[in-house]
Amino acid sequence: MKIDHIGIATKQLEDGLAVWRDALGLQLDGTEEVAEQGVRIAMLQVGDTHIELLEPLNPDSPVGKFLAKRGPGIHHIAVEVPDIEAALAELKNKGARLIDETPRVGAGGCLVAFVHPSTTNGVLLELVQHR
Repeated sequence: MKIDHIGIATKQLEDGLAVWRDALGLQLDGTEEVAEQGVRIAMLQVGDTHIELLEPLNPDSPVGKFLAKRGPGIHHIAVEVPDIEAALAELKNKGARLIDETPRVGAGGCLVAFVHPSTTNGVLLELVQHR
């Protein structure tokens, strides 16, 4: 396993890009709208991982609610797993509280699933399986 990306909630992608791309010089791999999750994202490369900027498409989306409650900042840490269904089954077997019992399609066509922060010391964990 490895860290796939760190998700950072921002009110507007351009605000985050001004720092991560323009000031720090990180390469923008691309932007994408993930309607199912109610976000527009920008992926920036940092070595062999990424910073994922998250802009809510509406205030009622999960990221919109996060911003209203906590403001901009780290939203989640994503870990790449070789078999997301096996990882979810193992976590569930060990008593983890899952937000997603089954994987769904995320940014870039990857399979993703979220683990509740109450299980992971207050950190929202995203499991990612690249196809």
